[in-house]
Parts: sequence; C-alpha cells; structure tokens
Amino acid sequence: MRFNECQEGDYRIFVGAVEAPKGEGYLAALIVNRVRGIQGRHNEAFRDDSLACGYRWRSPDEAMHYAMNRARELIRSQSQLLTC
Repeated sequence: MRFNECQEGDYRIFVGAVEAPKGEGYLAALIVNRVRGIQGRHNEAFRDDSLACGYRWRSPDEAMHYAMNRARELIRSQSQLLTC
C-alpha cells in the first residue's frame, strides 16, 4: 500500500494505491474531506475505495496519479455547484 495527501483550497485529499487481490496490480482509492472553521474540522465529502470500477493499475504511482486527478475533478465540480 502507498498513500499520499495534499491540501486543495478548503479540501484535504487522501489518495492510495492498494495491492489488488492475487497481486494483479493496484487499485486506486481516495477520500476527500472538506476542512471547515478555524479548528480545521473535517467533514467527509467523498470516498471511493475502488475507483474506475476496480480497474487494476500497473504501478502504485499510476493508481495514485489517477486518484489525485479524480479528486481534483470532484472538487472543481463541487465548487461549480456552489457558485451557481
């Protein structure tokens, strides 16, 4: 397993590459939390433990790259909904 995290505006992104069953590649996973208030409370906005319908990526880097891009897309779409 490999994990990474970053901050994107008001959101905290956690991505991971999890070894697929039987060692056949890596599954991409993500959690997006919205950080609110001065104390930095987190509210889970989105979670998916098997992105792309469980597609198996060849490397953990590919899986985490896909998960991070997907998280950023979700944040952008959420921001557009809030401004309309």
